[in-house]
Amino acid sequence: MKILPGRDMLAGLAVAGLILPEGIAYAGIAGLPPGRALAAGITGGLAYLLVGRSRFAIISPTSSSAAILAAALVGLNTDPAHRAMMATALTLIVGVIFLGLAAFRVGGLAGFVSRPVLRGFAFGLAITIVIKQLPKLTGVATGGGSILSILTTLGEQTGQWHWPSILLGMAALCSLIVLRRVPRMPAALLIIVAGILFGQVVDLHALGIAEGGPVALSLSAPSLPDTFALWAHLAQLAAPIALILFAESWGTMRGLALAHGDTVNPNRELAGLGLANGLSALAQGMPVGAGFSAGTANEAAGATSRVAALTASLALLALALFAAPMIAHIPEPVLAAVVIAALTHALSPRPLVRLFRIRRDQWVAVTATLGVLVLGVLNGMLAAIALSIVELLYRLSHPSFSELGQLDHGHDFVDRARHPEATALPNILIFRPNAPLIFANAESVLHAIAERARIGGAGTLILSLEESDDLDSTAVEALGEFMTALGSMQCRLLLARAHDRVRDILMTSGQDQFADIFTYSVADATARAGKES
Repeated sequence: MKILPGRDMLAGLAVAGLILPEGIAYAGIAGLPPGRALAAGITGGLAYLLVGRSRFAIISPTSSSAAILAAALVGLNTDPAHRAMMATALTLIVGVIFLGLAAFRVGGLAGFVSRPVLRGFAFGLAITIVIKQLPKLTGVATGGGSILSILTTLGEQTGQWHWPSILLGMAALCSLIVLRRVPRMPAALLIIVAGILFGQVVDLHALGIAEGGPVALSLSAPSLPDTFALWAHLAQLAAPIALILFAESWGTMRGLALAHGDTVNPNRELAGLGLANGLSALAQGMPVGAGFSAGTANEAAGATSRVAALTASLALLALALFAAPMIAHIPEPVLAAVVIAALTHALSPRPLVRLFRIRRDQWVAVTATLGVLVLGVLNGMLAAIALSIVELLYRLSHPSFSELGQLDHGHDFVDRARHPEATALPNILIFRPNAPLIFANAESVLHAIAERARIGGAGTLILSLEESDDLDSTAVEALGEFMTALGSMQCRLLLARAHDRVRDILMTSGQDQFADIFTYSVADATARAGKES
């Protein structure tokens, strides 16, 4: 890939025009001053470039992390100074979590939140954030709260809706949607500039339209909690922020890398995100990650290297230093429109509809969506994580097993239920567990197979272990008991397709009956059974 610095710089400027208003709006979602979003985008973006390797990722505040941060801060002291301190501490803890995970090389943990759960969570989160932007569009004070209370208040106060704010916000939203269709058009930046110019021409205060407010970077040293108990409590709140940030960031990085033939390492990206959040905390910012909208916008703007991300961070710095007074006059309805437009991709139900079409994990995604809408963002995220783990454990503890038959008298053995033409061999039963044998399922699966053997009355049972690349101690003991049970039926056990690690653990388990029952294929096992019968 030929690197084009000029093209990358233009892409970076376009992306800066997107993450500036998004960041300010996300700070508003979290209940923090807009300057914290700028500090996070500047320091987090620059810090990531020292370690991270994704050439498309833009490290900045994201909608999901802002929403979860807001939920985490709700139960804490509402004093602004205390709230700011808690936000700084949470951001620092998120950075430490990332660095710790990178040090122990456990980047694969992102896979424990399944894609259907993430899609359901993202859909519910997008709905939640859009609903929470409606008071800014309508000019009605709802006092926050759940999305149901916001909708109820808006419905009860329809007569108090502020139509100048609604018209301005809808005009900005429609313009964003139209301009976004133009390739490499910095739509958000253009709308923000237009909003600022509109405020210069028209007296917004006279019309009753609210402005975003002062934007300033803090130059003071951050204050942090001074008790272990408070740090421990904040660590519990920071864990879901870190998990959703990494799941979202890794999904963005990996998706863009695969699309362009790049390679990214999850542990290295964890370290990059850890450093980014750590420095964001020191600069009194907020949690940062690689958001989907910013990453895809960077790609669409023509970025070819990390120069684009560097340019975006430096452009944010320049705007914070030299254009803060103008940024403060961005109308709130325009900021709300930018957030809603940025989330339109997440409001599409197509990913969930696809799950219904293929009949896989659809109710898991729906449950994750409802968890966010009913329980709130933080509790909904925790419920989504629990759902992922429960789903995994359920599938592992309830595996199916197949009875295999010979296909066309050859070396291929397939599931007889799916292939009626496959034939059973005389006096031989062949079974395959369709999931790894682990402590949660070994006893139940092997017991069910033993019952089938008891009914079948065959002289040899071949167990194909191709799905198990290793065995835990429970599975080893269960196999020993399974072999003993078959022996009481005068049925011999042969293990086919056993991986080397499975052979090793069985041979060192102290159970001598495993010494001579291995074959490399089902065909070898059937041939051996035929010779020894």
